[in-house]
Amino acid sequence: MKALKERLPAYTGFAAVLSGAGLPIYIYAPKYYHDTYGVSLAALGALLFGLRLFDFAQDPVLGWISERLTYAKKLIITLTATVLALSMIGLFAIIPPIAPIWWFGITVTGLFTAFSFLSINFYAQGVSKAGTDPKGHVRLAAWRESGALMGVCIAAVIPTALIGVVADPFAAFAYGFAVVTLVAAIFMWPEWKERVSQEPSQIREIISDGTARKLLILALVNATPLAVSSTLFLFYVESKLGAAGWEGPLLVLFFLAAAISSPIWSALARRYGEKPVLITAMILAVASFGYTLTLSPGDVIPFAVICVLSGATIGADLTLLPAMFAKRMSVISPNGGQGFGLWNLVNKFTLAFAAVALLPLLERSGFVAGSTDLPREAITTLTMLYALVPSLLKLLAIGLLIATKLED
Repeated sequence: MKALKERLPAYTGFAAVLSGAGLPIYIYAPKYYHDTYGVSLAALGALLFGLRLFDFAQDPVLGWISERLTYAKKLIITLTATVLALSMIGLFAIIPPIAPIWWFGITVTGLFTAFSFLSINFYAQGVSKAGTDPKGHVRLAAWRESGALMGVCIAAVIPTALIGVVADPFAAFAYGFAVVTLVAAIFMWPEWKERVSQEPSQIREIISDGTARKLLILALVNATPLAVSSTLFLFYVESKLGAAGWEGPLLVLFFLAAAISSPIWSALARRYGEKPVLITAMILAVASFGYTLTLSPGDVIPFAVICVLSGATIGADLTLLPAMFAKRMSVISPNGGQGFGLWNLVNKFTLAFAAVALLPLLERSGFVAGSTDLPREAITTLTMLYALVPSLLKLLAIGLLIATKLED
């Protein structure tokens, strides 16, 4: 228990950096390249999906590598953090020296390859950090995911908050992110330990384990609603609600609610168990987010309330599911690298699937970002994709979790 409490703020800070390189990039980057360089949404969606297909091969390989790092582990991970920082600068702070669509592909590849490798090692290190403490994984997850959600809040609001303050808000965000990344890497340096077990785990052993397999499937289904709503959030606020300029504050409300709720869900899970608490949160998510279907242009305040309620339920998803998976990995794969290679793959695939499936549909309906004269079909399509699809997917996830008998 004492070991778990040591240096947990380092996990909070590093998680904040990783989240700042993850979800907000899917929120901002496609719209930024569409608005700034005229790259079509369909092309961006197809490219993002193609990059995530590459992850099917990449992430398991990165997991394989992470389990075999020894004395050079600290240096390799720190160098990877540097690649993450430079990729962010290339994505937002450098005018593309080649065709924007290809520059987008190169920088995002660097960004997410580094993100994948760091995430796999970070979550795998958490498996050994918590050890065999039956409640340690949930406790560590509360520290880690609270930091991740705070990182999302900061990364979500800074680009819009800097509009009118600096000449290029996204460039300022990129340079600031690079500095914070290197600072977080320095603080995390002492935590990188060599592998727990000298015998690296195998992917087939993890997939063949019934509990691990069920948790991976559940993660895939349950993460898709967030991926859908994240991909379309800016378009919904701007075009459906007619609330351009409110994107940043609303995103902060959403992720701040998630961050504040994370330790609360963790405490409830330690008392009542992860599964019943997670089911309760998922039901609340459907009830709150389904109300989005009834909103009309100008309904910013009701949508803000929805952001708070649905954000609070996301805190449960992002805290309890990784903790449940980490607990199982501590039993069947103590090093954790291969297991979290699969976990990372599942979560990133949902974002890519959302991009490739939704953006072309939206564009085909006649939707044009920033237009003030959109056809009714485009607004209807945007509303259905943003509000109805996530609600149905969440109901499917609830049914799957209820039907799944997870081992303790």
